Amino acid sequence: MEINFLAVIVAGLSTMVIGSVWYNEKVFGAAWMRETGMTKEKAKGANLLKIFGLSILFAIMIAFVMQFMVIHQFGAMGMVGGDIEAAKPSYEAFMADYGHSYRTFKHGVLHGAMVGVFMGLPIVGTNALYEMKSGKYILINSGYWIICFAVMGGIICAWK
Repeated sequence: MEINFLAVIVAGLSTMVIGSVWYNEKVFGAAWMRETGMTKEKAKGANLLKIFGLSILFAIMIAFVMQFMVIHQFGAMGMVGGDIEAAKPSYEAFMADYGHSYRTFKHGVLHGAMVGVFMGLPIVGTNALYEMKSGKYILINSGYWIICFAVMGGIICAWK
């Protein structure tokens, strides 16, 4: 089982597309700005190269790990210690029979959404609680990550 770096990069970049819609003023952008105290004037002073560059890097890092959560076959590879050359013939037979099982966009979306709900939401929520942010803030930001994880999972799982 090889890592598909192109799928990882595309999945990571998908967060930028989702974010451009999610945080648009006509969707959740205006509410997000109110909840964070962000103003248009403050946003104009932002270092966009730093923000977008690091956002893409972080998203690609997430996508890299996401493949191990949405592609079941990586679990089988882990059972042989990642050393496919030393694996027994039963491993090759197993992969021949099940190497592409559950490798669909829909299945990846399911697992990605689960990661978003059970990892993304608690992380965003915990930070928001200590930052004294509102429930609306938690829903806007964790909702974004749940959608992102679902799409990333779908892309990575389906791209063989």
